[in-house]
Amino acid sequence: MKPVISLTNITKAYTIGEQRVEALKGVTFNVRRGEFVAIMGASGSGKSTCMNIIGCLDTPTSGSYLLEEVEVSGPDRDRDYLAAIRNARLGFVFQGFNLLARTTAGENVELPLLYAGVPAGERRKRAVAALEQVGLGERVDHYPNQLSGGQQQRVAIARALVNEPTIILADEPTGNLDTRTTDEVMGIFQRLNREGITIVMVTHEPEVAAFAGRQIVFRDGVIIDDKTILPQRHRDTEEHH
Repeated sequence: MKPVISLTNITKAYTIGEQRVEALKGVTFNVRRGEFVAIMGASGSGKSTCMNIIGCLDTPTSGSYLLEEVEVSGPDRDRDYLAAIRNARLGFVFQGFNLLARTTAGENVELPLLYAGVPAGERRKRAVAALEQVGLGERVDHYPNQLSGGQQQRVAIARALVNEPTIILADEPTGNLDTRTTDEVMGIFQRLNREGITIVMVTHEPEVAAFAGRQIVFRDGVIIDDKTILPQRHRDTEEHH
């Protein structure tokens, strides 16, 4: 099976004043369909730069990036092309939820569909279905300030799901959550992964990375470890056979 994400010798350099900073120094790895991967490392290790490239939010200085077998790292890839790729294939979940305060949960979830030109009735139907997937079907008309932090992050996950992406990218998705809520959110990610969605998550917390099935560790712009693990199970969603 061909990988859904394939990075080959990716470099990324920034010029800050007169100084050249190499954030990534020849990174190579693949992600297969259906994997749940945690990208780890200290601040400044290159993990967030790598995630931005995977998410088509940034382009590499050199190297090749294939997303579902399509080269997206070439110099001819403009912002509109990358935005179209992001909206069609990727769902994003961020640490800060990024919900619009004066907009209901349902309307927040509808936003990617609005950008995609989906008619209002269909937007509403799909938003409600996505919120039901994360256990918030009864909170469709609630505003963010009427929801807990964990509920707000579940709205953000529903928003990531509404375009039916094949890959979800999560950047420190539990950074603002307490331990119990972290466990609940990671349980949702594990369930979505079991349903076939590929998940790539950036985290600096080993206890969060333990929910993934593979851990890739960055240090100083290079990968220093890449291992498959037996993931920790979310305690309320244990599968009993």
